[in-house]
Amino acid sequence: MPKAKARHILVKDEKICLNLKQQIDGGASFTDLAKKHSLCPSGKEGGDLGEFSRGQMVREFDEVVFSKEIGKTHGPVKTQFGYHLILIEKRD
Repeated sequence: MPKAKARHILVKDEKICLNLKQQIDGGASFTDLAKKHSLCPSGKEGGDLGEFSRGQMVREFDEVVFSKEIGKTHGPVKTQFGYHLILIEKRD
């Protein structure tokens, strides 16, 4: 079963998500922005979700983590929880 390690930032609306992505693309720290803005409890850990297997996260999240480029920030990804920016750290 494939596993991945990722961080995310969860916010309520797409506009905020796009703004944060712009800041990250401009060199801002994903971890610092997660601590400041993420609505998920993982925000306190810089958005760190640890290691997880395919199927443990909601489908939209899973699709990104298990198919997109590692080391890049992806999103906005809309789920029932809100809008996510996802940083894939590793996958096997």
